[in-house]
Amino acid sequence: MFAAGSTIGIIGGGQLGRMLAMAAARLGYRTVVLEPQADCPAAQVANRQITAAYDDPAALAELAAASAVVTYEFENVPVAAASILAATVPVYPPARALEVAQDRIAEKQFLNGIGIATARFQPVDNDGDLANALNTFNGSGVLKTRRMGYDGKGQRVFRNMESGGFAGVCETMGNVPLILEALVGFEREISVIGARAPDGNIATYVPAENIHRDGILRSSTVPAAVSAATADAARDATAKILGALDYVGVIGVEFFVLGDGALLANEIAPRVHNSGHWTEAACIVSQFEQHIRAVAGLPLGDPRRHSDCVMENLIGDDLARVPVLLTEADVLVHLYGKAEPRPGRKMGHFTRLGPLPSAG
Repeated sequence: MFAAGSTIGIIGGGQLGRMLAMAAARLGYRTVVLEPQADCPAAQVANRQITAAYDDPAALAELAAASAVVTYEFENVPVAAASILAATVPVYPPARALEVAQDRIAEKQFLNGIGIATARFQPVDNDGDLANALNTFNGSGVLKTRRMGYDGKGQRVFRNMESGGFAGVCETMGNVPLILEALVGFEREISVIGARAPDGNIATYVPAENIHRDGILRSSTVPAAVSAATADAARDATAKILGALDYVGVIGVEFFVLGDGALLANEIAPRVHNSGHWTEAACIVSQFEQHIRAVAGLPLGDPRRHSDCVMENLIGDDLARVPVLLTEADVLVHLYGKAEPRPGRKMGHFTRLGPLPSAG
């Protein structure tokens, strides 16, 4: 357990790092952020920023020297950087979680290996591989980059394609390793936010039901419109993932819910997650505080909610909605300190609370 007053290092200076720094401050911790962009959202609330690349050796040494423990706000942190840090300071979540989450093939193989079902998939390295994979999946599928994709970037959907006509597709995707995932006829998308402490204790929040548009999360509704059995299965699968990775910290796990209530895991995010922002308003202990508790070795908090809710992202010009939102009762607004609204850019979020009809 790290005493209050200790410094927590955070790799990444975006809005998730910002909210982690705010949660750390509430628990009496100082924070130092490693981020190449000056005056990033996290630096506006952290105690200090190291302005350098995520893999800069001198910056990593400085971060390690300043921190009692190091965490990160995004899953594309260089694994080598996490490993270098881990030689001198605890790094949570562990580098193994980064290795799994950064490659969609490795991620699905890991999930299948611990008994968690996913959509069918095949690796794609060239246009011939793509044609063969589409033929296997009856002409339909989602082609994705294996690495570095987020918010719908690096993806292309194929539907009912006949053989041929694939020349140049891999080139347009950047000539990088790809994966074709079979299209899934799901009824809804849900996600579970879970946390694991160094002693192995696990806490999971109830599933949220998520709506995406153009690959970007638009809203999360709690509770999700699923059966108790499906909700329990999603939380159990999340706990299994946490244990298999010997994980410390918060994780987000996304699932497809099929017509019969069965689940297919879509992806894991080894960090606090956009679909867990609702916990800030509807729970005593948010996902951000839960993460700080876990990496600092404090007892995990109770994940129960005190309200039902809907969280919505404020994207680009949605920022103009804020004055009206601030006049509404039972609405928590959180802005990220980004100066320039741009299409597709997350500027903030708000959560609208509703009464809790029953314990959940």
